[in-house]
Amino acid sequence: MFKYSVSRYVSVFAFILIFAGSVRAEQDIRLLANTSPPYAGAGLPDQGLAVELVRHIFTRTDYTPEITIENWSRAVEGARIGVYDALASVWYSPGREQDLLFSKPYLESDLILLKLRSNRRAYTSLDELAGGRLGVRRDYAYGVDFDGIPNLVQVEEDLLVSNLLNLLAGKVDFVIADQRTATMQLHELLNDKINQVQVMGIALPPVKRHIAAARAWPGHEAMIAAFDRALVSTQNDGSLQSIITKWNERYADVK
Repeated sequence: MFKYSVSRYVSVFAFILIFAGSVRAEQDIRLLANTSPPYAGAGLPDQGLAVELVRHIFTRTDYTPEITIENWSRAVEGARIGVYDALASVWYSPGREQDLLFSKPYLESDLILLKLRSNRRAYTSLDELAGGRLGVRRDYAYGVDFDGIPNLVQVEEDLLVSNLLNLLAGKVDFVIADQRTATMQLHELLNDKINQVQVMGIALPPVKRHIAAARAWPGHEAMIAAFDRALVSTQNDGSLQSIITKWNERYADVK
């Protein structure tokens, strides 16, 4: 009788261990995304393209992301002081690497330069922007050395739409923009003036979006490694590209 009881309890205990080992231990993590349509926005479908991609990738990890959408200054500061564990949609720059550990890129974006169509000059190189006024977004890592262009004045705004309005009003001569963001905002906010704006013929290097974990957070290395593994999985089965294609088809390109 005693032997039978011991055997039974051992079997039950072994079953519990096997069952427990098969259940993933989910860990909640706090991410912050900068308000930047169509990539992140509280009023967008699935809160935006970048947010949808990040959530999709995390479904293949042991992490459950809680994503808050705020303005950029709060995003960076929140990660640095530990209010958030990571940023959900960020461009890489060497200056940010001191505080943040970056994942592999999950999305690539094209940068474009815009001018008024009434400006008939055909621009082919960045040097030709010399002496002009360029609308840029504050604290953005474009990866382009605009400081090296003689007498180019960079006019900073928090929002791209403000730069576009400045362009239409003649307050700046050029605007640099993410192509998806420019396309969306011109169609939705300035549709009656979209034909007044033209893409310039200057090729710019694309930028890539990552998640980036605060190095001060103890779990940053494990989380980034898990995200990178899941990213490869979504790339291999085509599910990541399917989401990107869905968003790309929402708007026609600016010409």
